Amino acid sequence: MTSLSVNINKVATLRNSRGGNVPDLLKVAQDLQAFGAQGITIHPRPDQRHIRYEDARDLPKVVKTEFNIEGNPTTKFLSLVCEVKPTQVTLVPDAVDAITSSAGWDIKKHGKFLKGVIDKLKNEGIRTSIFIDPDISVVEAALDTGTDRIELYTEKYAKAYDLDRENAINPYVLAAEKANELGIGVNAGHDLNMKNLAYFAQNIPNLLEVSIGHALISESLYLGFKNVIPKYLECLVN
Repeated sequence: MTSLSVNINKVATLRNSRGGNVPDLLKVAQDLQAFGAQGITIHPRPDQRHIRYEDARDLPKVVKTEFNIEGNPTTKFLSLVCEVKPTQVTLVPDAVDAITSSAGWDIKKHGKFLKGVIDKLKNEGIRTSIFIDPDISVVEAALDTGTDRIELYTEKYAKAYDLDRENAINPYVLAAEKANELGIGVNAGHDLNMKNLAYFAQNIPNLLEVSIGHALISESLYLGFKNVIPKYLECLVN
């Protein structure tokens, strides 16, 4: 079964909008795991507009499943994750002012840099994943970085799902097959939701993990976390 890691950035956004500690990020993380989530994901950004660096330090107290921290590997970010030592670090090439992730790594251009980062993280006992577009040549380039996994950037799939889901998923299937052939694990994330997730999970070979935040949090405003988490898990089982 593919693991579901819930991105709780939006919970932190709501908390920060009023100050104080409502909603309580740590309690939400505990509850999500109790409802069946197999991981918690955060993506701290330089301006700390949602997840704060202190959140990253506090969450290991309550995350008993897998803890995934995403981000651009700046000096400050690397210092944080080497201190916290999450289960996994997902390297994302975000600009400082990015609203959300918008592209995968150009590994051919940044491969040497990424290899240095990954070597450092592996020395700390941290599993690594690189955020990439579904391109076979990029997957092949990822092998030389020594990364444990790739995370397929699924925005294009999500946007094209209603128009032609078979055509939309094809490059992701090919990229995942190449990763499997090379011995690289496959994760996925961005704009996956209750509508398009099952088809994606059914067709991507050996999909290890999906990281979902915005859609899951939005759907939970209507249905509640306790009801939404099992619905996502059902998509991944079937």
